[in-house]
Amino acid sequence: MKKLDWYILRQFMMTLLFGMIGLCVVFVIVHLLENLDGFLDRKTPPQHIVAFYLNYLPEIVKLTTPVAMLLSSLFTMGRFSTLNELTAMKAGGLSLYRILLPLLCMGLVISCVQFYFDGWIVPRANRFKADFERKALGKGRVETTLYNVYIRETPKRNLIIRFYDDQMKTGSGLTLEEYSSEVQPRIVWRIFAGDFSYDTAKSIWQLRNVSEHRFSPDFRIQPTVTILPTMTLKTNTTPRILMQFQRNTNELTFPELKEYIDASERGGKDVRQQRIAYWGEYILPFANFIVMLFGVPVSAGQRKAGLALEIAMAMVIAFLYIAAIRIGQTLGLAGDIPPALAAAVPHSIFLVVGVLNLLRART
Repeated sequence: MKKLDWYILRQFMMTLLFGMIGLCVVFVIVHLLENLDGFLDRKTPPQHIVAFYLNYLPEIVKLTTPVAMLLSSLFTMGRFSTLNELTAMKAGGLSLYRILLPLLCMGLVISCVQFYFDGWIVPRANRFKADFERKALGKGRVETTLYNVYIRETPKRNLIIRFYDDQMKTGSGLTLEEYSSEVQPRIVWRIFAGDFSYDTAKSIWQLRNVSEHRFSPDFRIQPTVTILPTMTLKTNTTPRILMQFQRNTNELTFPELKEYIDASERGGKDVRQQRIAYWGEYILPFANFIVMLFGVPVSAGQRKAGLALEIAMAMVIAFLYIAAIRIGQTLGLAGDIPPALAAAVPHSIFLVVGVLNLLRART
């Protein structure tokens, strides 16, 4: 039985590999044609272009894997059915569920692997790609130094930084302001530092040339001013969070993205949409397994469906799946359901329908 399982898996993995390579080549060619003038105008060395596309591949793999998994399951079982290999397996005493077992197990394994791939490898590759685009194509600038940064740490506290160098972890012109309330804000105190640095060992900001202003509730009394040569400050904003605010969310790993959303929420921002998208990214890798519950039984029941029909079925299923995810996100924004549930509902519906589709297949 192991030989048969390996034979089924080998056919599936060969089809999957071929599909992934084909989809990646199409994506790379389209992107290269769109940006070829930029590469030539800036005389980008070929080795840098190759490095750029090597770091672009993880994002392509993330986007195309569910479609490739669906196509591979359709083609593999369709081939077995067309060549009567599926009939021979059943004649040997194997049920359809036993035949599909190695494919479904492989789909689950690939989903688990892609969870780590999407959450940690893809963001780091996107970060390299974005930095390359800023340098080589002039799309923005490399954000290692920041100017005039304004962050709302909490609904009553603002952090303003005139200049910050992330490589040196130093800066100048730091102002921290605390207000009495969110509805009727009246400033309570303000700290200004001429220059500052971050102590990574103690996780605190070291301020220098500090002036601290404390204001009376009615503002009839002059504020109390205290001048200090140095001062330590511990806030929610670390250099890591500071740089996250300057990057796109697709350049942040899952832990960094959660940290970014939490920091935005502490500042009073409505982050419901970001949380739904965050949980959607968490669940998306398992779409690889769910789509196989549709592709494998359907294709196994079509003896001579043909390549065109199998591709059409794959496109219809993929379109409905994407539409369900978008509708779920929209309903989640409009309703009061938890963001994790709003992101999980479309996948749960397709999982249930896929299991029912598998159970009703002729064994």
